[in-house]
Amino acid sequence: MSAVKHDASSENPGSQDEALLTPAEAGVTPLPRLDPAADPATQVAALRDHLRHHEYQYYVLDAPTISDQEYDTLMNQLKALEAEHPDLLTPDSPTQRVMGAPAERFAKVAHSRPMLSLDNAYNEEELRDWDRRVHDLAGNLPVVYVAELKLDGLSLALHYEINARGEAHLVRGLTRGDGSIGEDVTTNVRTIRSVPLSIPSAKIHKAHLDSSEDAGPEVKAGFEIRGEVVMPLDAFKKANEERVAAGQAPAANPRNFAAGTLRTLDTQLVAKRRLDFYGYFLVINGEYNPAGQHATLETLTSLGFRVNPHRDTFKSVDQILAFLAKTEESRDSLGYEIDGVVIKVDSQATQLRLGYTGRAPRWAIAYKFTARAAVTQVREIQITVGRTGKLTPLAVLVPVVVGGVTVTNVGLFNADEIARLGIMGGSWVRVQRAGDVIPNIVEVIVDAEHPEGTVPFVLPTHCPVCHQPVEKAEGEVDTYCINIDCPARLWQSLMYFSHRGVMNIEGLGQVLAQQLLESGLVKSIADLYTLTEDQLLTLERVGKKSAEAVLAQIANSKNAGLARVLMGLGIPFVGERTAELLASEFGSMDAVSNASVDELVKVQEIGPKVAAAVHDFFEIPQNRALVARLAELGLKMTAERKQKSNQLEGLTFVLTGTFSTLSREEAKEKIEAAGGKVSGSVSKKTSYLVVGEDAGSKLAKAQELKVATIDEPALLAMLAAPSPAIGEPPSESAPEPAG
Repeated sequence: MSAVKHDASSENPGSQDEALLTPAEAGVTPLPRLDPAADPATQVAALRDHLRHHEYQYYVLDAPTISDQEYDTLMNQLKALEAEHPDLLTPDSPTQRVMGAPAERFAKVAHSRPMLSLDNAYNEEELRDWDRRVHDLAGNLPVVYVAELKLDGLSLALHYEINARGEAHLVRGLTRGDGSIGEDVTTNVRTIRSVPLSIPSAKIHKAHLDSSEDAGPEVKAGFEIRGEVVMPLDAFKKANEERVAAGQAPAANPRNFAAGTLRTLDTQLVAKRRLDFYGYFLVINGEYNPAGQHATLETLTSLGFRVNPHRDTFKSVDQILAFLAKTEESRDSLGYEIDGVVIKVDSQATQLRLGYTGRAPRWAIAYKFTARAAVTQVREIQITVGRTGKLTPLAVLVPVVVGGVTVTNVGLFNADEIARLGIMGGSWVRVQRAGDVIPNIVEVIVDAEHPEGTVPFVLPTHCPVCHQPVEKAEGEVDTYCINIDCPARLWQSLMYFSHRGVMNIEGLGQVLAQQLLESGLVKSIADLYTLTEDQLLTLERVGKKSAEAVLAQIANSKNAGLARVLMGLGIPFVGERTAELLASEFGSMDAVSNASVDELVKVQEIGPKVAAAVHDFFEIPQNRALVARLAELGLKMTAERKQKSNQLEGLTFVLTGTFSTLSREEAKEKIEAAGGKVSGSVSKKTSYLVVGEDAGSKLAKAQELKVATIDEPALLAMLAAPSPAIGEPPSESAPEPAG
């Protein structure tokens, strides 16, 4: 704690035993004295209240009212009393923030509702486009925005349970993980001083979480707080100074250091590094606070959480843009890293109307600030080989700091991009971090101080790893090593295959993967499923416990499902979304592998390029042999097929306004399930505009283009009509357009 000047002599002329607690300086409420005659339980309760109050003053409000020494005196008194009366010790006591031996690993726990990412906007035009979409989808519902700083940290979910006395106690802290399942880091979360271990019933009542008053929902069992963990810049600087003094390399940036700290297995080490938690969501019974986002932030404040003060409500994009400009100007004086501003629709009713895409809410967007840039020199251009065999040029740079991160290498995509930018070995270039995350070269600088490069880039004719010839398909910009047994491809494939978002074999890290390849234990992805404990124990730094853990994760991955296996195979252009579409459409690996290009193109959202890549992958005998072996080893190669009809095949719909029986998302799902397509904008290719109440500008556009319009009952009638024979158009008895 920061020291606050005190003069205790006038308040405490007697011995230290006569007054266990010293008062604060004039103008600050003095601390009440403990009564030595009081029973231990009363003294313990009083000390805990005092300590929690001063933790809140210091770690949440940044306004300490006692000195470090006085705080330590209170803490030591509490520790002594709890030692004398162990029956009074409780998990939420301030003395228990750091407790227990280092953890062996973190358990995985499902979130109460997904922790979704946000869509991004990088300029005024993209922000205004989002605003127009919000108003169009919102119809007659109110649109007021809440803008908050986008803290550059890691997401965290805190679960609290309410006991019979109406007090809330921290029971779990989960990282974001993959959005659906996080890691239980409760022991480390308890060390974060701005996270309340318990919340008094008085604060629960003040926040209206214990009654059915109009100001808030009734909550009896518990609630969840979601927010961001960050490392303040002063704490980051101090930690790096200590690392350098100890002969360690300094950490690259506060965000990564905070993430690594929270996942450190030693709580004592976590406690040494000051992490902060800022709340921004309140989840009750698995749903966001119905009072809205602005009210949520006020509620979190009244519950005793640190909430970022740089926030406000706005009714227009112009007002938001002024807030963005002001925020970016003050960015370097905040004391912590931010990379933008998050804008959310305030009203929960409007949020529910807007709904979600597959990955993000439509009612929120992250406005990313202009990437920070720096100038450096290209030492050389190397070639890397990816998991699909793609050869990617890599610019090796003279190290340069960009936005707090040291950048040494930048991917250059392909030879055409190198030619477009004019990059050579020795070139001086401007490097920026896109969205303050991914570094890229934006231009070559040639002037008196920065001479032109001298070593032109030449695309190799052979793979730099296996030395086999490379190929470049006609009309394509990328070049590939076609040797499926290329060591570079296999190492990258292992790392991708085992990734949390693919087969989730977390114990298979870079070092172990390299050892498996170098030892010859793994010559194919399928070899992972034949590994034994004895084989793993022959590898360096692999013990019995870690070998058992890896084998258990490998065994569990067999049930990941068809979509994950399709992702893991490394088929070009097949990511999570495409793999899920293929799995739900075909239902089995056999059906996918035997599908023609024409059959693949018929899958929603899959175009000719992706269809050709999937088809060509399964035309290669080695790839088919790999899939067959994986099936023999017990990997699940099936999925539940999405039931579809073809009433609306060949038709494209656009939705506008509010419907009486269907939400917009439900209408979209029903149309797609019936073979139709749903577009977000009206064009000459639109078959029908489905019009609900309070239709927006799309109706005028449809009338201008003479696009047929129908209402919700007409759409439902079309969906209920018998499916035509395959290849035939919808029946002529389909409802007539409504306009």
